[in-house]
Amino acid sequence: MEGAAAAAVVVVVVAVVLVVVVVVVVVVVVVVVVVVVVVVVVVVVVVVVVVVVEVVVIVVVVVVVIVVVVVK
Repeated sequence: MEGAAAAAVVVVVVAVVLVVVVVVVVVVVVVVVVVVVVVVVVVVVVVVVVVVVEVVVIVVVVVVVIVVVVVK
């Protein structure tokens, strides 16, 4: 009987350890996915801002050139 009780305790301890390991792995995976999504969003926002700034600069330069040509 003592052997069976000890075996049952070992099985329960192993099961609890496995559950804890699985939970930790899931949490780590979720954190990594969230970090990757945040990085992708930041990169997309930076690219959009850079493109918008370039377009604005091009439009301003074209307008200035047109004004200078028309005024002369």
